[in-house]
Amino acid sequence: MLFMKTLLPYFKLMRFDRPIGFFLTGWPTLWALWLSAGGWPGWRLLVIFVLGIIIMRSAGCVINDIADRKFDPHVERTKTRPLVMGDIALWQAILLLVILLGGALLLVLLLNTYCLIIAIATACFTIIYPFCKRFTYLPQVILGVVFNAGILMAYAAQQQHLSLSAWVLYAATIIWTVAYDTMYALTDIEDDLKLGLKSTAILFKSKAPYIIALLQGFFLLGLIWVGYNAALTWAYYITVLAAMGLSVYQQVLVRRQQAFQGFLNNNWLGLIVFIGIVLSL
Repeated sequence: MLFMKTLLPYFKLMRFDRPIGFFLTGWPTLWALWLSAGGWPGWRLLVIFVLGIIIMRSAGCVINDIADRKFDPHVERTKTRPLVMGDIALWQAILLLVILLGGALLLVLLLNTYCLIIAIATACFTIIYPFCKRFTYLPQVILGVVFNAGILMAYAAQQQHLSLSAWVLYAATIIWTVAYDTMYALTDIEDDLKLGLKSTAILFKSKAPYIIALLQGFFLLGLIWVGYNAALTWAYYITVLAAMGLSVYQQVLVRRQQAFQGFLNNNWLGLIVFIGIVLSL
């Protein structure tokens, strides 16, 4: 029990208590693994990529909390994070980050050189992301670049190149990330304004629900194109239709001032699309 109590702050720092980020990072990567393989990708790649998702998402959370340790005490949602509460010292968080990045490097070395290049570029964007809200209203775009890099790595690992389908799926998921993370940012908008931080929620202002809807539309069009290009069956398009229904439901939640619930609902959207891909292939 004492051992678990000691580890608990580290689990919280890596957001194991709030796994939504792992799912939102994971679903697009799993989509790409199945699409690029034309079906089952094999246990080896599946294990490497799932571990990579967990490790890099954890590393991103640690970097974020290190960068925001001066802001987090002033934000209602983040004021109980481990670094703020003093449950973990800064040096311990940095050591954890080094261990996570080392683990990620070992995993990517099991893949090809192309994947290594993508991983290094992604790591750079992961480090940059937490600082973006200090100087740009579009940190959600950078988050999309980071969150969905697994798509490019999946195609590179299995096809040794990046096809047009890989880039279209990547662009579509970046748009999706901007949409759902704007919902997330709407919950912090008052605190962010007080602290002088920036986000798409602040940029879009009262037009946020309409712009989110537009982004969701482009995302769904991207999914339809990817499905057509991969010659997926009717099962996939049924799940895309279901994803459209969930997007409409998320719009209702946003307009009811329940944006955070709308954000969380995207996990189900990701799962449904994955089921459609698997059934189709």
